[in-house]
Amino acid sequence: MGAADIVPGVSGGTIAFITGIYDTLLGSIRAFDLECLRLLLRLDIRGAWAHVNGTFLLCLLAGIATSVVSLARLIAWLLEHHPVPLWAFFFGLILASALVLLRQVRGWTATRAACLLVGVATATAIALAPALNLHFGLPGVFIAGFLAICAMILPGISGSFILVLLGMYGTIIGALKGLDLAVIAVFAVGAAAGLLCFSRLLYWLMHRFHEPTMAMLTGFLFGSLLVVWPWKQVLVWTTGSDGHPRPAQQVPVLPGEFHTLTGQDPLVPLCVVLALGGLALVWLIDHRWGGATREARTG
Repeated sequence: MGAADIVPGVSGGTIAFITGIYDTLLGSIRAFDLECLRLLLRLDIRGAWAHVNGTFLLCLLAGIATSVVSLARLIAWLLEHHPVPLWAFFFGLILASALVLLRQVRGWTATRAACLLVGVATATAIALAPALNLHFGLPGVFIAGFLAICAMILPGISGSFILVLLGMYGTIIGALKGLDLAVIAVFAVGAAAGLLCFSRLLYWLMHRFHEPTMAMLTGFLFGSLLVVWPWKQVLVWTTGSDGHPRPAQQVPVLPGEFHTLTGQDPLVPLCVVLALGGLALVWLIDHRWGGATREARTG
């Protein structure tokens, strides 16, 4: 999940879903409630730990933090020097994830089909939207954390891509690389606030309207394929926090047009291989871990 969340266009929620821990994750986050506070005030640390499924969250957060810290530099380097092959790999990853979710929607109806289309339209609108500028100090960092975390737990909506749209991606990646504790702390507080608010809504939707919600989440994944399409034309540029130009709005194009526009080799054979690798990886994760976890949960 940490590796996925670093890349603009790839959602950590997607990884949680295909590995079968999504419901457990939402339930654990939702458990930070008044009952948890009551247990803490009574100094019942063990009870509070069990109430929020603390062991699960600790292992998950440790894995995410390790991945973010260790991969931030590598992902930033790949995005700068080899973006097309990297996007091709994630295109295959997300396409396979969308097919996994599509298979889990049981009993298609007109309402569920409409939810699927709403999800596709929403993700498409986000993917093609121009970037904003949220650079007004630590309050902007807090708002960015609040909004990005909501996307991070949604399959198909990338928290990192939301940061790009808000004009805050370079700021946050720079803070992680430079260990700017003030920015990291404010971002974490905003993320925690957003997580506590949004997870309750999503948990309620998942348990009250499970199939329509699943259909909409599947639509989010299909729509987000526009974000990770390897060949893009930049329509609008912006200046990043490092002073270098960054794409603020892009649209997908065919490999031949990409070559004409940029003069770069579209690397089609390599991209096809990497996309197939992403498909195979998701199939392996879903086959080995996701299926077993879902069977254990339903059993």
